[in-house]
Amino acid sequence: MTQYLFAPAPVPSLAVRGVDARFPVNRIFCVGRNYHAHAVEMGRPVDKSTSKPFYFTKASSTLVESGATVPYPAGTSNYHFEMELVVAIGAPGFRVKESDVQSLIYGYAAGLDMTRRDLQLVARDQGRPWDLGKDFEKSAVCSQIVPMGNLGVLGKGAINLQVNGQAKQTADLGQLIWNIPELLADLSQYYHLQPGDLIYTGTPEGVGAVQSGDVITGSVEGVGSVALTIGAKE
Repeated sequence: MTQYLFAPAPVPSLAVRGVDARFPVNRIFCVGRNYHAHAVEMGRPVDKSTSKPFYFTKASSTLVESGATVPYPAGTSNYHFEMELVVAIGAPGFRVKESDVQSLIYGYAAGLDMTRRDLQLVARDQGRPWDLGKDFEKSAVCSQIVPMGNLGVLGKGAINLQVNGQAKQTADLGQLIWNIPELLADLSQYYHLQPGDLIYTGTPEGVGAVQSGDVITGSVEGVGSVALTIGAKE
């Protein structure tokens, strides 16, 4: 029996709708600038004919379940929400064809890619990694997983977000620059996708800052909703 110097961290996991067992989370991949209007609002328009998707990662330890209250994080004065459809991987896949990606998908969730925007933009403009802006504690918020079932490979459906009940983001999954088959096929050229991987597929326009006391709610049609309360500053 292996002995450790201290107790290993618990396995991050999410509830699954209609299932007693939980979904263990392996890795978290995030897609950058995958809605045209958001790419424009970030000052980096995307030409799909000359570009490929790009990704960043968050540690699985950053995972927070929907309904939580999280502290306003250290080191930022511009803490942003990003509402996203999350794809949950349920089978291994490497160099997968677009026509075969359905076999990899276990289900879907509604997620928030919380971002220290000021730190991200400094890193971006200096050509440095985005880790301080993206990969920090309690920054990957996610609802329960909804098994794919009859949903199939989602290609459309409303996605929206509100802060304190006021609409901030409204779009449709059909506006994704790279759709789910394209994303999974591309990502699997570089990684051996594994059960437990989560893929945050990108956010629509309308991202913005939140403050302590704000309540964020969002939903993806046919998938579910996500909620987060912003607590006091650390």
